[in-house]
Amino acid sequence: MAAQGRLEGRVALITGASRGIGAAVAQHYAAEGAQVVLAARTKTDLEEIDDAIRKRSNGARSATLVPMDLREGNDIDRLAAAIAQRFGRIDILVGNAGILGTMTPVAQIDPKQWDEVMSVNVTANWRLIRALEPGLLAAPAGRAIFVTSGVSGGRAYWGAYAVSKSALEALVRTWAQERANTRLRINIVNPGPSRTRMRAQAYPGEDPMTLRTPADIAETFVRLAEENCSQHGEVVLA
Repeated sequence: MAAQGRLEGRVALITGASRGIGAAVAQHYAAEGAQVVLAARTKTDLEEIDDAIRKRSNGARSATLVPMDLREGNDIDRLAAAIAQRFGRIDILVGNAGILGTMTPVAQIDPKQWDEVMSVNVTANWRLIRALEPGLLAAPAGRAIFVTSGVSGGRAYWGAYAVSKSALEALVRTWAQERANTRLRINIVNPGPSRTRMRAQAYPGEDPMTLRTPADIAETFVRLAEENCSQHGEVVLA
């Protein structure tokens, strides 16, 4: 009899799951026995991740795919309701989706782009918290994991992205303090330099082969999602 995975039978929602870190986490979670719900904007990219999950498990596992734009807050509410109706539970939230925006001096950021970065990187995560908290609190071992960056706190020319990650950390720490006396464990991962499309956009001259892959980082997300994880309210360096 095969050993059970570390996330066997648990339901996990992963945003930004069509590529990079989100895709790697999705595949690792599925390999560890989780039923993964994958949200991203592009359906065809999500289907590729589902194909990879099916292939890795010899057809034993598959993903639930949710093409959506996280800037639409009402869609997040509907997603939470659909997860509750279909699975009857939500055990793990991975708020991974994020956008870089334009790297430019703060005074030169386009207002529309500022709003878009804040909407995806901060507001969407707040809407996820708002919609999914009841289910996560009801779970035997609810886990919520978000993704930050080394530029949190501010860095020249990183503009809206740096500010959004600073705000995200404040949001998640605040939520973690509010739920410290529950079974829910809430943490933030700083993946460090990794071989992603966003990293290539920010550092176009960098050799990607010198960086860790998203698969190298995914184990941290598995560990933080395990039922025996005791870390809470921390920024964890992958």
